[in-house]
Amino acid sequence: MAFRNRKAPTTDEFVVVSQGEKGGKYDPSIPAEAYATGFMEFTDTAPTIYHANHYLSKALEEHGFEYLDEREDWTDRLTKGNKFYTTRGTTTVLAFTKGKHWQPSHGAGIVGTHIDSLTCVVKPISIKEPIDDFELIGVAPYAGALSDLWWDRDLGIGGRMIVREGRGITEKLVRIPHPIARIASLAPHFGKFAQGPFNPETQKVPFIGLAKDGKLPEPTEDEKKSPVVGQHSLRLLRALSRESGVPVRDILSVELHLFDTQPAALGGIDKEFIFAPRVDNKACTYSGVYGFIEAADTVVESDSLSVVVAYDNEEIGSRSRTGAQGNILEAAVDRIFAAEDCCPDDAKKAVFWANSFFLSADVTHATNPNFSDVYMTNHKPKLNKGITVTFAPGGNMITNANTSAFVQEIARRTDNTIQYFQVRNDSPTGGTIGPYLASKTGIRGVDLGIAQLSMHSIRATIGSEDIWLGVKFFKSFFNTWREVDLEFQLGSL
Repeated sequence: MAFRNRKAPTTDEFVVVSQGEKGGKYDPSIPAEAYATGFMEFTDTAPTIYHANHYLSKALEEHGFEYLDEREDWTDRLTKGNKFYTTRGTTTVLAFTKGKHWQPSHGAGIVGTHIDSLTCVVKPISIKEPIDDFELIGVAPYAGALSDLWWDRDLGIGGRMIVREGRGITEKLVRIPHPIARIASLAPHFGKFAQGPFNPETQKVPFIGLAKDGKLPEPTEDEKKSPVVGQHSLRLLRALSRESGVPVRDILSVELHLFDTQPAALGGIDKEFIFAPRVDNKACTYSGVYGFIEAADTVVESDSLSVVVAYDNEEIGSRSRTGAQGNILEAAVDRIFAAEDCCPDDAKKAVFWANSFFLSADVTHATNPNFSDVYMTNHKPKLNKGITVTFAPGGNMITNANTSAFVQEIARRTDNTIQYFQVRNDSPTGGTIGPYLASKTGIRGVDLGIAQLSMHSIRATIGSEDIWLGVKFFKSFFNTWREVDLEFQLGSL
């Protein structure tokens, strides 16, 4: 089944299709393949965080969500609708669905992910002198990028440009569609020189072309009107101009990333796998957002408030206005309170957060068959089995006995499978956005996510059913968390 160039299907849509094609027998492979294809389209067509934000914003709009500008007052708008979204910095997106019978004391069911991935960021002044006729470009690693796993990959370039448009200044997305850069390894025949370690500033510099006779082109008088001429390769700026339709003279600033251009693919004998770039954390973001979208119509008729937020900058600590240590979620809650004629004082907000539940959704480690002994027995997440709940007694995760039981009950009622993971005592553990939100607000929650192989590699592996299972789980959470919470009634849960 091919679902490229169309919006992602809904679970109900594919139950109907599979029943029709299989004579009334439900075939789970059909929705799994459809969602796998939808995810692959997402990661292929939205390789930078700016494109991913735009992709998700358009998906929300197509499903009836109304855009709210952070610079404007939302109060009147919120009293006339139920489905909204906002963005911050073209990198973070937040959406919410407000039930007709919701009250602030009911809290909210919230899924938080991060939308940023490991990448190489083009430096503010990236132009470099040619070396042996190679035109080079200066880049800096974002998080764990520019490791040895980035050798010899076909790298594309894209991002956002600040441009003059008429009398105003606006932002424009741009992406060169073919590989433009490469970081060449040194052949092993050179012996010790090819063994490393390698200097990331001087020995991992991408080349983007050949300078004819070692000389770079000169700008025209018209092109010199742009402040970025002389800061970046003129050939690169001209390529960006061709792709965007913006004259070089009108380009005021650029923020560009390098990324793996090899398309995502289904793999394995029976297509059990997805091999893809940027799985961390586009997999949980895609699943979380589409689970949220599919639950929206049910939530609108309920007494619940659903929120999904895809943050930036998790890979570098979340400490930014667009990261989880920023306040986009808390500010949105304050505005929702104000629209309910409910002054968002500290006491009322404390009640709201105490009655809310948060899923910190980030990928976790699937069991690598070549290194099975580095995992704890009974803590070996498998592909195509379902969401994995993660624990870390050192404080890197927010999961505890009460909150994991809460999620397990949701899974039991909705036919979802839960796996569990914790690292060995002799292994380090990563972090997530969960502790930041919990420490700021007092919200209850768990850390969980889709299991993947090769985390922080330029290319990773998940199960081809895992996106479908993620959407199914997140949809179930938004539809049932409130009724489960009312039954638990544990107070300090």
